[in-house]
Amino acid sequence: MRSMLAATLMFAAATGANAQMTTPQSPGTRPKTVQTVPIRPPALQTPSETADAMAQAERLSLQSDLAWVGQYNGAITGDVSERMVNAIKEYQKNKGGKPTGVLNPQERAALAETARRKQDSVGWKIVMEPTSGARLGIPGKLVPQQATDANGSKWTSPTGTVQVLLSRRKEANPTTAKLADAEKKEPTGRKVDYTVVKPDFFVLSGLQGLKKFYVRGTFKGDEVRIMTILYDQATENTVEPVVIAMSSAFNAFPAGPQAGPAPRKTVEYGTGIVVSADGAILADRLVTDSCLAITIAGYGSADRLAEDKEHDLALLHIYGARGLKPLSLAGGGAKTNVDVVGIADPQSQGGAAGVSSVKGALAPVTSSDSALSPPPAVGFSGSPAIDADGKFAGIALLKPAMVAGPATSVPASQAVMVSAETVRDFLKANGVTANGTATDAKAAVVRVICVRK
Repeated sequence: MRSMLAATLMFAAATGANAQMTTPQSPGTRPKTVQTVPIRPPALQTPSETADAMAQAERLSLQSDLAWVGQYNGAITGDVSERMVNAIKEYQKNKGGKPTGVLNPQERAALAETARRKQDSVGWKIVMEPTSGARLGIPGKLVPQQATDANGSKWTSPTGTVQVLLSRRKEANPTTAKLADAEKKEPTGRKVDYTVVKPDFFVLSGLQGLKKFYVRGTFKGDEVRIMTILYDQATENTVEPVVIAMSSAFNAFPAGPQAGPAPRKTVEYGTGIVVSADGAILADRLVTDSCLAITIAGYGSADRLAEDKEHDLALLHIYGARGLKPLSLAGGGAKTNVDVVGIADPQSQGGAAGVSSVKGALAPVTSSDSALSPPPAVGFSGSPAIDADGKFAGIALLKPAMVAGPATSVPASQAVMVSAETVRDFLKANGVTANGTATDAKAAVVRVICVRK
């Protein structure tokens, strides 16, 4: 549907097509009628047209993020729908914005970071069920206990308030209609309030005793695989967004090795910030995790001395280095926009190690973190973010995104900025005196190289 403004302009242009005007004539002559040609404004894009123009990976990420914040309850497929546009509008209204149906960069960045934190809070992970190879999304912090036998696996919370079951069995000539009918009756007392039966899968939900339940099942040949989620009604606000994500992530018969996050790179590149003249370097914790060796390009080996798991910061140290130009960490507090100064992955710059700068928009998420959009290139994680006054505003970190949906494409990356104050507190807690005076961030950044097995 076109906006009211577009409709009004088009109506005015249309009525103008029939308007006439007269031009002044000499006395005694008959006025000539001149037909005017209306000027029509370009048609405005609808929210659906804007979404259509996105890459498939970004639409998947968008639907997944909307589901995680409780605004979207449809299938996470990357397909554009009215439901998705309405979910965007509801999210904007809840945040006090104008419900346009199209997210601006700050709104999109804030949504991505909020969704990521929701995932972290429940321990979201993609796993492979051991007996069947089925792909599931599991909230590991909600259901940390796992038991497996020949019939499948069960994940439960310590008190049983949340349970996830993957069952498998053989059945002659199954159909989704027959499977759905059987699940409605077992166990006794199930009250079904929602049913979807398609040729290739079925979904049921409702009440089972005092618990809510959700069932999704399918078959291939004579092999039947069914995922069941049970949760106490008191946990509904926490669990229901997870259920939507689990439903879309479930792949009972994956065609290939799709479970789990992408394997860590054997060699990974990031950016570090020199923060003291004696060799202290601030870096991304994830980039420098599980490394056999950490190297600072141009200076040699580095030790990792400390980490902050909450904010994904790491403290590195190089010894005997000369000519370091530590960055001044004083002041700074960007509210909306920053310049991110870093060293892109060698593959992005033909094997070179040039320092470059990209602009980013901030959207505060917590007192210490802001979402950063658009995400900088691979290799920039750990880069300093510089505010409009040229002062250090924080550290930019790239975050791995796990989309609840079909594992058919790589999701769009996400990024955050950890505030300057949080950085200073981390360094102070680890006995580092940040004595930098340099204001040129390009002179204070170094390439960090992690080598793994």
